[in-house]
Amino acid sequence: MSAATDTWQLADIPDQEGRTVVVTGTTLGGLGHVTALELARRGARVVLAGRTEAKVAATEAAIKQEVLAADLVRMSVDLSSLASVREAAAQALSLGPIDVLVNNAGVMAPPPRRTDDGLDLQLATNHYGPFLLTGLLLPQLVASGSGRVVTVSSALHKAARRAPLGDPRDPRTRTSRWGGYAQSKLANLLFTAELDRRARAAEVPVRAMAAHPGFAGSHLAANGQLGRSSGGVASILDAAIKAVSQPVHIGAWPTLMAATADLPGGTFCGPSGLGEMAGVPQVVVPSALARDHDAARRLWDLSQDVTGIRYP
Repeated sequence: MSAATDTWQLADIPDQEGRTVVVTGTTLGGLGHVTALELARRGARVVLAGRTEAKVAATEAAIKQEVLAADLVRMSVDLSSLASVREAAAQALSLGPIDVLVNNAGVMAPPPRRTDDGLDLQLATNHYGPFLLTGLLLPQLVASGSGRVVTVSSALHKAARRAPLGDPRDPRTRTSRWGGYAQSKLANLLFTAELDRRARAAEVPVRAMAAHPGFAGSHLAANGQLGRSSGGVASILDAAIKAVSQPVHIGAWPTLMAATADLPGGTFCGPSGLGEMAGVPQVVVPSALARDHDAARRLWDLSQDVTGIRYP
């Protein structure tokens, strides 16, 4: 699979027996749920990481209905809270080596809000939390001998006019809800590129990959806009999105490709259809801004300062 025109199929996922995969954002019916399901179906031990015990338990039950022998582990983590990320990483020490970390959790265009760490909610959840979690789990990824970090971005990263390189705790910083989302998804790609570059330079056996689902019918938009995916206007919005988008299980395919295919570090996977909105996945090309090495380096330095971790 060397050219961008080479597509991938679900049947291409190799046996995952003996592998441990951590998937964040495993809400029932979402991209993380499908990602975890397909990896569990092929024998992986899958760590279901979600914000609440109830949500993780619901996804666990749904997966076990389809895969009776699924090897699942629950993990509670709120990616918007740096303290919660540190607590989750401490709990994860008992897992031993980790083969794949899928940074899937995210929020989409919620009302503006600052976290307890003083960060914009979108940047905290979509970038700073995953940055910290990846760094804390890195020794376990290295211990696997061939670790992989897959970060889920979005085609909307192309709408970002600049990288989020200002002081993230400055209360005067203002971005629109959708502009902030685009910047956070651009940050995912800059993070992936810089992590892969640094891992190679340090001769660390970890590859960083990225994926985007195209226009998939998940609950993400309704949850972001209204704080829920059902009831009243939320149900109407959720149904409208599903009516014009590809099924969520297909939206998870680029993530599964990035997590399991034999691809070089730094690869970006997305749908092969028109405008990368739908279709089977293939290798795709990020925006020019997402390939800005200086922006990637500056964001990395800023992220280290914000989270207090330095790696690799």
